[in-house]
Formats: sequence, C-alpha cells, structure tokens
Amino acid sequence: MAVEFGEYKGNKLIVLKGDGEQDGRFPFSFGKKKAKLIVENFDEIKKFAEEE
Repeated sequence: MAVEFGEYKGNKLIVLKGDGEQDGRFPFSFGKKKAKLIVENFDEIKKFAEEE
C-alpha cells in the first residue's frame, strides 16, 4: 500500500493506493473531516473490515 498526500481546492488530502492491479488503479482519498471521523470510529470500522 502507498500513502500520498495531496490537495484539492486548497484542502489537504490523504491518498491511499492499494498494491494490486485492481487496488492500485482506484486510489481512496479523503480530507481532514473524514479522517477525524475514521479515527473516532476506528474500532467499528475495523470490525466491519474483518467481517466475512
């Protein structure tokens, strides 16, 4: 996985890029507001990601 930082309309972004061919083509980016929501809800997000 690669992590990069960028900007969109003057706002900072974090960009997450996967390793595989499919994952690498579709990066996932978000700003500070969403980053704070993710951090605040990390445990629930982790449980969701680990479900089958």
